[in-house]
Amino acid sequence: MSGVEWLAAMLGLANVWLIVKRSVWNYPFALAMCALYLLIFADAKLYSDAGLQIFFIAINLYGWLAWLKNRADAGDVVVECMDTAQRLIWAAGTLGLCILWGTGMARLTDASYPYWDGSVAMISIVSQILMAQRKLENWIGWIIVNALSIPLYLVKGLYPTMVLYTILLGMAVIGWLQWKARLTS
Repeated sequence: MSGVEWLAAMLGLANVWLIVKRSVWNYPFALAMCALYLLIFADAKLYSDAGLQIFFIAINLYGWLAWLKNRADAGDVVVECMDTAQRLIWAAGTLGLCILWGTGMARLTDASYPYWDGSVAMISIVSQILMAQRKLENWIGWIIVNALSIPLYLVKGLYPTMVLYTILLGMAVIGWLQWKARLTS
């Protein structure tokens, strides 16, 4: 499945680059990438990541509509920031989701690295929701996801995906810096 994995990785790079640029055109690339990664991760027994792709397809459709509605007069997507209380609530909720999902995957499936994979999935869900809401903090989540994913995909032998997530880690830092420069509140 290496050719399919490389194609998914290239679509992922295009997707994130367009997100960094706050372009609504990131969404078609995201949808195609998610469909391919659903197959790739299921084959690798990374069931949390595979199921995550179904969520990503749905939330990307929502995000596409939300971004189209929330563009400034110049056509740029408006960036917002959470307050400290919101950050703490989201962080605590994310930690709880990671523990809960990882436990379920460990007990109910033959998933590889259920807590590790589950944490990647749950932090990704939270980050994707925050991205659809145009929250600056989504990038902190993606930095964590990428840092966790690189060694996970290395041990699973998903080398093109590992390379993708290494590049995405750098892009997430750039995204955070660029979005922070565009912060409106």
